[in-house]
Order: sequence, then C-alpha cells, then structure tokens
Amino acid sequence: MKKFSFFVLIACIHLNLSAQKTFIQCGKLVDSKTAKLLTTKTIVVDGNKIVEVLDGYVNGSATDKTVDLKNSTVMPGLMDMHVHLEQETSPTRYMEGFTLNDADVAYGALRFAERNLMAGFTSVRDLGGSGVNIALRKAIQKGYVVGPRVYTAGKSIATTGGHADPTNNYRKDLMGDPGPKEGVINGPEDAYKAVRQRYKDGSDVIKITASGGVLSMSANGENPQFTEEEVKAIVSAAKDYGFKVAAHCHGVEAMKRAIRGGVSSIEHGTLMDESVFPLMKEYGTYLVPTIIAGRSSADSAKIPGYYPAMVTKKALEIGPRVQATFAKAYKSGVKIAFGTDAGVFSHGKNWIEFVYMTEAGMPILEAIQSATWNAADLMGTQNILGSIEANKLADIIAVNGDPTKDVKVMGQVNFVMKDGVVYKSIK
Repeated sequence: MKKFSFFVLIACIHLNLSAQKTFIQCGKLVDSKTAKLLTTKTIVVDGNKIVEVLDGYVNGSATDKTVDLKNSTVMPGLMDMHVHLEQETSPTRYMEGFTLNDADVAYGALRFAERNLMAGFTSVRDLGGSGVNIALRKAIQKGYVVGPRVYTAGKSIATTGGHADPTNNYRKDLMGDPGPKEGVINGPEDAYKAVRQRYKDGSDVIKITASGGVLSMSANGENPQFTEEEVKAIVSAAKDYGFKVAAHCHGVEAMKRAIRGGVSSIEHGTLMDESVFPLMKEYGTYLVPTIIAGRSSADSAKIPGYYPAMVTKKALEIGPRVQATFAKAYKSGVKIAFGTDAGVFSHGKNWIEFVYMTEAGMPILEAIQSATWNAADLMGTQNILGSIEANKLADIIAVNGDPTKDVKVMGQVNFVMKDGVVYKSIK
C-alpha cells in the first residue's frame, strides 16, 4: 500500500507541475500579422505552447507564474533569415580554414548561437558553413547547448570557381576539383546530386551562390555563376525533398536567372534594379536584404589589412549600395523577410538591421513583421511560428521601451522565451 501511495504522490506532483501556466502581462504587444501595436494584453503559455491571448492584465492561480512586462513591448521571437553561426568577421578569418579543426569551429559557434538567442532571435536560417552548423542545430534541439531554433543549409552549393567553391585562390596542389559532395556543381545532373547530398547530410534548406560574392577570394562580385537550367534543376530536386532554395545574389542577370529558376528568396540583392522588381513580384520571391552586412563589410574594408586586397575592392564598391536598393525594392512592393548575414559582422548585433531598414523608409512595425510573420512565411513555418496566437510555439521576446518611438530599443531585449523556456528575464 505504501509503495502504491508513493507512486500516486509522484504522479500528483508531476500533474501539478505540468499544470503550471505562465501569464505574461504585456504593456504593449506587437500584432505581427497586421503590423499593429496592441496594449494591455496577457499571453497565457502552457508548456511550449501559447494557449490564449487575453485582454487586460490577468493573473493565474496560485500555482501559475506571472511575468510582468507592463513597461515593455512584447513581440513574437525574432527570426533572422540569414546568419552564419560557424564564423565571425576577423582579419584572420581567411587563415582559419587552414588553422582550425571542426572542433575549434564548433566551440566558437556555441558562443555565436547563444548571442543570437539573447538578442531576441529565437529562430535563424544558417545559410552556409562546413557542416558543423548541422551538428550545432542537433545539439540545440537536444538541449545540450543554448541557442536559437536553427534551420540550416549545411554547405552552400556553388559552381566551379564560384562564390562558395571552398578552394578558391588556393595553390594548385591544394585546389583539387571539388564536386557535388563538397557543394560544387557543373550542370543539372550535378545539381541533383548536390541537393541529395545536402538531404543526406541533414540540411533543412538549400543555399546557392547564384552570383559572385564580396568576401570570397574571386575577382568578380556580381557575375552570374549558374545557368538557368542549373537553378531549375536545383529547385526541382529541392522540391522532391521538401526544401526551399535561397539564392545569394548581387548582380542583376544572376537574380533574373535565380528568380525564373524558382528560388524562394534572393539574399542581398545589392545591385537589383527596376527590371528585377516586377519579376520578384510575379514569382512571389522574397528579398532578404542584409543591409548591415553591406555597410559593415564596407566599414571593415577601410581598415588597412583587414581584408585581402581583392576583397577590399569589392567591399568598398558593393557594400554601401545595398541600403538604397532595399529602399527601392520595399517601395516597389517586393516581399521582404528580415536577414542580416550575421557573422559578416559581430553576432548579437543583428538588431541594427532594424535601424537601417527604418532609415530606408520601412516603418518599424513592418520591419518587425518582416522578422516574424514574413520570415515564418518564407520558411514555411507560419503554422507554428511568426505570431503570438493560440496553438503557436511559445517563442516570445520583449524590449525595454516602445520601438515605434525609438527603434534603438530593439537592441534592449529584456525577456526571451523560446519553446516555452525562459532564457532571459527582468530581474
């Protein structure tokens, strides 16, 4: 009888704990679906789910937890659609491929992941690394380490000599001839094999480098590097495996090939012009602008010796142009999803993108919408993320103040909940 009573007691304790809810009292609440600011609301969280949003400030029972955010602005967890968790800008970065092992990269990535989460970014798309990013995603999912919810591309797909060819500018005996397994393709057949390899590796999304790039060791930063047939083959293979395709792109012709090829998003879009806007709208392609990456790389290029000479030239020419391009794209009605290219600048400063977006003419609530509702749409996760409403995952953050009055409060995150777990809270 005593043994039975013990197990009954344990069961009752478990039921009591699992019945505890969290009542988050919000002075202001961002409705990300309508880009409006609501006031005096209470979010009720049970486990890892939002169960309801109530009018007024509501308290739960004696066993429930109340979080007082009456002086804060609450919003869905922010989502950065373009990060690189394996790296961070440094004058020594171009040597690190020869000096760091995967374990070294992984330990650095732990820091970078935690910084993104504490800055309020509860979900990110990691658009290209060595494959450590896949292991990092798994470790976060299992609760071994702290970080955002990661959707990763694993290794980006390039063409020979293209922006993500891992052996660009190596000496001949080290250069070799990387192929689809290493993320380098030439032709539609290679494209299918590369996508299937990403599936085998455990990627969540496909990233291609459709044009030249700024920070790679190659001369041209904007030339098209895939044929349209190659893009279509990648997109076709990706659909077979449930992937969306993101295309790094600076140049106009490369963008047109990528858009017609069916990619879901154009990353950067730096040199986009009026001929591209109608095509983006016709195909429903998102722009992920990464203004901060362009501006910060241009700033770094002004520091003598920070980048190799080849990179410095491109960073100074291309980097400063992205903000003006974003302004034109936004005004033309192109769909925008928030992304920063964190890693090109210091992780955790992603919020500065909001400042640059508003400088370019996008109202702050629309910018927040691009980092929540729109981002979830791009990822295909609007059923679980991107807004604060019943049955969504409890990804909730708050900032200290009102971003509609001062955009810089986006850098003052005072509450972070991901999947129902609080990682940062007002003391």
